[in-house]
Amino acid sequence: MKSTLSPDRTELKERWAEYKLANPKTRIRDAAKALGTSEAELLATGLGESVQLLDGDFRELMKEMGALGHVMALTRNDHVVHERKGVYQNISFNNHVGLVLGEDIDLRLFLGDWKFGFAVSENDRFSLQFFNSFGDAAHKIYLTEKSNKEAYHALVAKYLAADQDVNLFVNEKKEKEAEPEEAAGLAKSAFQAEWLALKDTHDFFTLLRKHKLTRKQALRNAPEGYAHRIKPESMKVLFDALSQSELPIMVFVSNPNCIQIHTGPIKKIFVMGPWLNVMDPEFNLHLREDAIDEAWVVRKPTEDGIVTGIELIDKDGVMFNQFFGKRKPGIPELAEWPALIEQHSIQF
Repeated sequence: MKSTLSPDRTELKERWAEYKLANPKTRIRDAAKALGTSEAELLATGLGESVQLLDGDFRELMKEMGALGHVMALTRNDHVVHERKGVYQNISFNNHVGLVLGEDIDLRLFLGDWKFGFAVSENDRFSLQFFNSFGDAAHKIYLTEKSNKEAYHALVAKYLAADQDVNLFVNEKKEKEAEPEEAAGLAKSAFQAEWLALKDTHDFFTLLRKHKLTRKQALRNAPEGYAHRIKPESMKVLFDALSQSELPIMVFVSNPNCIQIHTGPIKKIFVMGPWLNVMDPEFNLHLREDAIDEAWVVRKPTEDGIVTGIELIDKDGVMFNQFFGKRKPGIPELAEWPALIEQHSIQF
């Protein structure tokens, strides 16, 4: 049964239809910004047609995701899109924090603000899409030619909301405040000593909270030799070097609701407009180079030795992309990784 759209949704649907005619290649996230709405609200204009609203505990739905077989997991933020194909395996939850620890699909899920879920069918492409209370995409799952469509339709039927004729109400975002360059009142020597005493990379977040530091402030006050800036254009040079070396790396992309990780080599690299792209069979990355305000090489001590990462930060101070050499707890990082960074990054 088709939904009867409210006047507001009817008007938004008409505006989006006009926008798509004028801008046929624009992604829905960018269209939402241009139209002064959220992606979730824009998608909801298709309720009763190509979109179905989901309901229930999304933790339970996610636990069943393995039944779909081979799919494509997509996590993005404003500046980078991470797409990884594979199977959802080893899915577990501790309250609203979830783990997916498959060989290919590797996720950290923070479901405390997964507000809306939709099943979407467009041009014979099926997906499950989840959004937070601000209407921003948290995580999306697309069927591939290898997926189990019967399992998908069974899941949609199981979690289908009884009322499909609803208006979405999203929270309004606060304006981002410009962060101060300097860290007022920082006990710098104590901070640096605690940095040097780190045992695990995850403890770095605790260190920042303890000293009330933003990411940029922390990196600017790092111990000597533990953080330095490289030019943003280094990323294309590094990607090309990685492609040639076939060195396996870890690529982290995060938003407030999900972290998605690719582990392995990257091979096919090309630039299209502002986008630096990885286009491999099982992994795609789309990175807006012009969004990189600062790029840092960061070294953190662990019980397994130094771990070297590249951190990309936007003009608002948000770290939106991280890169590491392939490693696991108990195994030191690959020596080739910091060597490649040193050889191919462009220094200030």
